[in-house]
Amino acid sequence: MKIRIVGSGLIGTSLGLALRSQGHELEMVDQKLANQQLAADLVGSSTLDQPDLVVIAVPSESVFEVLHREYIRYPQARFIDISGLKSNLLLEVARIPGLNTRFLGTHPMAGRELVGPEGARSDLFEGRAWIITPSSQTSTEFLRLVREVVESTGASVFELEPSIHDEQIALVSHLPQVISSLLGGELAERSPEELTLAGAGLRDTSRLAGSSPALWGSLLTMNAQEILPLLESFKGSIDKLIDRLERGDKAGVEAILALGNQGRSRIPGKHGGKVREYHLLPVVIQDKPGELARIFTECDLVGVNVEDLSIEHSPGQETGLITLALSLDDADLLHAHLLREGWLAHKPRSS
Repeated sequence: MKIRIVGSGLIGTSLGLALRSQGHELEMVDQKLANQQLAADLVGSSTLDQPDLVVIAVPSESVFEVLHREYIRYPQARFIDISGLKSNLLLEVARIPGLNTRFLGTHPMAGRELVGPEGARSDLFEGRAWIITPSSQTSTEFLRLVREVVESTGASVFELEPSIHDEQIALVSHLPQVISSLLGGELAERSPEELTLAGAGLRDTSRLAGSSPALWGSLLTMNAQEILPLLESFKGSIDKLIDRLERGDKAGVEAILALGNQGRSRIPGKHGGKVREYHLLPVVIQDKPGELARIFTECDLVGVNVEDLSIEHSPGQETGLITLALSLDDADLLHAHLLREGWLAHKPRSS
């Protein structure tokens, strides 16, 4: 297809790279000339007289304005957006005669702390959820087309009502961003000496604090109706923890932390998949070429599916530890097989 992407930031350029690999003809556009030129060089941009599909990849507050302008210019094209909010946008679209049948709201659940085309990756969407919010006016043919485009990037399609989309996004995306940003804010006035001991825990939990304030300021303001109840609930949890700490209530503190364990365990192992309890199988391997490949050969021989893995290894260390995440049955089966084959496999444990 001929695809025009309006907005050459991280998401727009990453989408251009992913679609270019599928053989589509791309045109990259951005109001910032430097972004447009870099994205064009990365993607291999053409000038399209009449695009088949126009992707609106601009910040949420600008989506409708840009969409309306593009629709006037290319009334025969189809249109999608990739913004993080949908309810108000769909209401505005419905007021433009003819646009409702040619527009489909979408939202890829992918991103990085890096902004702009410099952070673009062709594999950004692989294994991620990509939400679409069709209306009653969306044709079956248009829906099929968008599904094909999305799935060609390696993403999985999920259909949601616009209001449900905004509500769920507030929980799984906006709330984590706020918490991480507030944590980062607590570090702003600290001296370098005070942060010398910072380890992976602080780095991991403050990672999202590196995101664009302009982008997130708009998203949070526009979705205030959904994020405010979540913040009130979170505030209540903090107040409860403070109260129990002040009273020296160790059991009460442990109960709050245990609830955190319980909540985290509900996050799917794979984005959008069913909640599963994986079992972790530790295997000590030698630090030499081909060991990781040999492990996966053993997995293939017994027909087990590895859901995830982690590797721990220090420079100069002769051995490393690979931990495989599997179902309980697969973990037990692979453990027994590896022991028979002479591997240093250890008893699986619940994740």
